[in-house]
Amino acid sequence: MPCWYSEIPLFTATSRHYVDRLFDPDPQNVLQGVIDMKNAVIGNNRQKANLIVLGAVPRLLYLLQQSSSSLELRTECAVVLGSLAMGTENNIKSLVDCHIIPALLQGLLCSDLIFIEACLRCLRTVFISPVTPVQLLYTTPEHQTVLFNHGAIQNIAPLLISPSFKVRMQALKCFSVLAYENAQVSMTLVNVLVDGEQLSQVFVRMMQRDKPIEMQLTAAKCLTYMCRAGAIRTDDNCIVLKTLPCLVRMCSKERLLEERVEGAETLAYLMEPDIELQRIASVTDHLVSMLADYFKYPSSVSAITDIKRLDHDLKHAHELRQAAFKLYASLGSNDEDIRKKITETENMMDRIVSGLSESSIKVRLAAVRCLHSLSRSVQQLRTSFHDHAVWKPLMKLLQNAPDEVLVMASSTLCNLLLEFSPSKEPILESGVIELLCSLTQSDSPALRVNGIWALMNMAFQADQKVKVEIVRALGTEQLFRLLSDPDTNVLMKTLGLLRNLLSTRPHIDQVMSSHGKQIMQAVTLILEGEHSIEVKEQTLCILANIADGNTAKELIMTNDDMLQKIKYYMGHSNVKLQLAATFCISNLIWNEEDGSQERQDKLRDMGFVDILHKLTQASDPNLCDRAKTAMQQYLA
Repeated sequence: MPCWYSEIPLFTATSRHYVDRLFDPDPQNVLQGVIDMKNAVIGNNRQKANLIVLGAVPRLLYLLQQSSSSLELRTECAVVLGSLAMGTENNIKSLVDCHIIPALLQGLLCSDLIFIEACLRCLRTVFISPVTPVQLLYTTPEHQTVLFNHGAIQNIAPLLISPSFKVRMQALKCFSVLAYENAQVSMTLVNVLVDGEQLSQVFVRMMQRDKPIEMQLTAAKCLTYMCRAGAIRTDDNCIVLKTLPCLVRMCSKERLLEERVEGAETLAYLMEPDIELQRIASVTDHLVSMLADYFKYPSSVSAITDIKRLDHDLKHAHELRQAAFKLYASLGSNDEDIRKKITETENMMDRIVSGLSESSIKVRLAAVRCLHSLSRSVQQLRTSFHDHAVWKPLMKLLQNAPDEVLVMASSTLCNLLLEFSPSKEPILESGVIELLCSLTQSDSPALRVNGIWALMNMAFQADQKVKVEIVRALGTEQLFRLLSDPDTNVLMKTLGLLRNLLSTRPHIDQVMSSHGKQIMQAVTLILEGEHSIEVKEQTLCILANIADGNTAKELIMTNDDMLQKIKYYMGHSNVKLQLAATFCISNLIWNEEDGSQERQDKLRDMGFVDILHKLTQASDPNLCDRAKTAMQQYLA
């Protein structure tokens, strides 16, 4: 149903009169006009709509931005604009279209606290509305830079010691938004002085236990973001002794739900890349067991007496579970002992399994992230993962999920398919190959990498039956498409798959008898192309595997162009490539095999013996030994 003023608004003489007074040449009359307008629009949506349609907003914004306007007038304009923003969503759209946001942000640079508060109130009202584009809040790097270049840091820093708590809090929140993932801002903040004191120390004081929780938490976020942006070292006392313990405190069950969520998520972000912080956090205030309470909230014996609060928390309890999974994932991402501690926490694996099938997509993502973190442990793959058959819900999750969940779930599956994982067999039997092959066709490079990576792990030391099934399901066309993938990670994993398919002689000969021509073609293209050393080394290793086949080696011996390429790489400046190329020749001339004499003669005539002789003098001991071993085949 359309809103009431989608029809032609009823313009009253009064509405027109209010707008006309904004253009009065006498500043005092203008001020009185704005005050009267403020009183007229309170709680009156029709009046608000009329004034917007009659063009009041551009004039109010003009007056608000004029340095010649008195502070009282500018403040009253901000108040009226805030009141207009409290109307319908159409009102908000009109205000945003008139560029209210940049005007109000500019207003924050004023020194008058009452005016700043009026601007902040209006901004808050505008941004609470779902129709306001969130990116306008200057949280993107470009917008952070705009604020930075307009002197936001210098102008907002003094507000941190304002006598008004509200102003201090808004300034603190502003810094947390500015510093998030922004190295330029964070590096500048480190050197800012507030009343002679370093800004980081101001933040440390704001984290003291006697300060309001909101202040402690936001100050901790500022220091966390500065640390993650590289402006503060992870071993700095303000992080290890102040920020980390403050965030752990926020996770205790005495705190409100939203504080516990924010505390856990910020702590997870702080220590994500740093093993030392993970170790410190894991032994601070029994954090690992404290997080277990996140799954029991609110309990039937909850101390919450406020019914509204209880109702709110019941609706948002899933956010606690999401935060706990995120923090467990961060804690356990590197250290084996911490992972053990997490999996031994009461019912932890059952909770993760339940989390994988929760209705909330965010909880599912956090649960699979936690599972991925724990799946990096050989010990856990062999015990907890097997005991709880986590592969079953994981496979279910892979059937129909958004890309971000698929990426994390398929990464976890890669680990479950490692040869020492007891889950590998049941996963194979569940028909996973088709699913993984479909991932290799995704538009997302991350999903293509994971699909091919999982197939590579699956093919490692696998039965011939499994290898044949992989090649059949993937199809040679797709395999060779992946070998020319623009993403280097995809290419590397595809080469890894090919190398695993071409291991053990009967397998090498079988694969090469049916797909030899295309494989040799792909190898040629890669060795001739502009690829990294790693890619070319992996390709030469595949060639060395082919050279180890009984019948497959003839595909190299009858291809003089390929032999010349091997010769070129034996004389390359990079030792890794020399070593891999020498392996190829070593396998081709190996004495104990049929036809070795003819192969040795042909390669001698092509000048390979001279090259091998030269390589026996190489400075690299591995290359020198490999060349000597090959030379011995000629002497035997």
